[in-house]
Amino acid sequence: MKNEMKYRFEQLAGQDTYKLYVYDDVTAYGDFNWETWQYDESETSAKYFRDQLEAIPETGTIELHVNSNGGSVKEGVAIYNLLKQHKAEKICYVDGFAYSIASVICMACDKIIMGPGTSMLIHNMAMSVYGDAQMLRKCADDLDVLMESNRKIYMERAKNLTEEQLIEMMDAETFLTPEQCLEYGFCDEIGGQPAEPKQIEQMNTELIRQLRQQLKEQQSFRKEMMQFAPAQPKTPQEPEETNKVLKMAGAFFDALNH
Repeated sequence: MKNEMKYRFEQLAGQDTYKLYVYDDVTAYGDFNWETWQYDESETSAKYFRDQLEAIPETGTIELHVNSNGGSVKEGVAIYNLLKQHKAEKICYVDGFAYSIASVICMACDKIIMGPGTSMLIHNMAMSVYGDAQMLRKCADDLDVLMESNRKIYMERAKNLTEEQLIEMMDAETFLTPEQCLEYGFCDEIGGQPAEPKQIEQMNTELIRQLRQQLKEQQSFRKEMMQFAPAQPKTPQEPEETNKVLKMAGAFFDALNH
């Protein structure tokens, strides 16, 4: 079963304006398909994003709507550069969260408008690593290089903010209100044109449906596998994958309530 698009382009009737919605985590791979035993194509990958941008004329206007917790730095930085390279006018609307790498993607736009109650999150990169002391030191050095490059993206837009202050904010994992973003140059306006309510409601409903479907499929798969597995004593813990989906659902509903 193929999931609905998380990035979606639509052309406004009679206008050379193209709306793009980023309402999910940025990932290189899609969800695992339990029917095909393969990963679906990611619609939040740089490759998918590139293919969609190629269909937009340089004379057009891109309206980017963002509500994302972030995701893959590799994919997000590539998306940032793809947007920067496109000659169309780019207007970003932060409809909810622009966290982590999602905030970097916003920086590619010519104008950033944050809606009431929205926020940005800027912080340092992180990676999982396994190895000896030498390997751990190397990874720390590598992260320093990556962070220096990442900070330059913010500093291109920053005002009333030194790089030393930005480093302190990222070290502290700082949440920013629209007013703070306006002060620091990370947005240009508060308010502006919101995403259409019906579209937001439809996307949120679809995300809930996808989470419920994932949970249902994984529970069904577990039952089928249990038929072939030897009897095991019951434990109070749920399977790791089920816990993961439940946590995703919990985080999503928490975000909707804020």
